Amino acid sequence: MLYATPYELIQQLPKGYRLLGIDPGSKQIGLALSDVSLMLASPFETIKRGKVAIFAQYIQQLAQKEHVGGLVCGLPLSMDGDFGPAAQAAKDWISAVSIASQLPACLWDERLSSSAVNRFLIQEADLSRKKRNEVVDKLAASYMLQAALDVAKNQ
Repeated sequence: MLYATPYELIQQLPKGYRLLGIDPGSKQIGLALSDVSLMLASPFETIKRGKVAIFAQYIQQLAQKEHVGGLVCGLPLSMDGDFGPAAQAAKDWISAVSIASQLPACLWDERLSSSAVNRFLIQEADLSRKKRNEVVDKLAASYMLQAALDVAKNQ
């Protein structure tokens, strides 16, 4: 089931459950976890993108282990805010993941999350391109999830 906003998704979560932030790329998927108070997002891991059924099975196992009650998936809107083909693909993909994993989900605007993280890693962390590629997706997922948590907290 897809919820319209992170706030609506959070309202249905059982107490003590977390959200999983997902930054779906064409080759890799970045994952981030919230804390159980739904205040802080932390990078979790980056995995290779594969079939939806396999990813959904992994998410089910992760949900049991980490008490995940919902998914927040990055929505790649165009820079002018339009809902283009990439956004439709992300919506279709997370809908399939939500159904297969039996976890509710919502979409959250991820525009510039990867570029903001890359900018930080270059300017502040001074990481090489190879090291940035290893962490950028999970950091982008964390950046996106934190933004969703912050907005939901203020509603």
